[in-house]
Amino acid sequence: MKRSVYSLVLMDEVIKAVDEQAYRLGTSRSNLINQILAERLSCVTPEMRMRDIFSCVEEFIGGAMQIQQQRSASLLTMRTALEYKYRPTISYKVELERSPKKYLGTLRVHIRTQSDRLIELFNTFFVYRVRAESAQLSIMGCDYPEWELTSGNFTRRLLNSGEVTDEQIGEAIGKYIENLNLSVKTFFTDPRNFGAAAPELERRYGQMLEKYIV
Repeated sequence: MKRSVYSLVLMDEVIKAVDEQAYRLGTSRSNLINQILAERLSCVTPEMRMRDIFSCVEEFIGGAMQIQQQRSASLLTMRTALEYKYRPTISYKVELERSPKKYLGTLRVHIRTQSDRLIELFNTFFVYRVRAESAQLSIMGCDYPEWELTSGNFTRRLLNSGEVTDEQIGEAIGKYIENLNLSVKTFFTDPRNFGAAAPELERRYGQMLEKYIV
């Protein structure tokens, strides 16, 4: 969305209140004023669009994960505990693009642990997951998006599949994370025997692709 520079004359008391609210929300003075005016005049801003998308994501995730408070409109973080000794925490962080083109945004998955064994398992799972997703995306005529795997951290861009509503984008992201989280939890429940469960999980992922590619 195009932006231009304008000069406004405002009362000192108004600027003070705006700055205090902007600080609480983790945004800038200009961005907050833009949002206030847009809401007052019924204009849709990127921040409003992202909030609508995240509301849909939260609906589809339901009570399966703990939603964390965010100071940025472009960021949503969810976390859950794995059924593994010491119950390590895994987090899913979605950051949306203000003006999406090829990608809607980025998904980052992180496991919170000091255990080298857990980090090794995490990395093993995501090597498998990338391979499994790539195979099914290629059938749909899509290349796997940009991704990166480091020690206990997985990053994947989210594909923009075209002209869809914010609600559909939210549902697509929510369904993808739901499917991914199920696979992660199944893997960590019994890593040695995950091969027996993998075909069914891949089938579910394929069913999701029939409706949404993300």
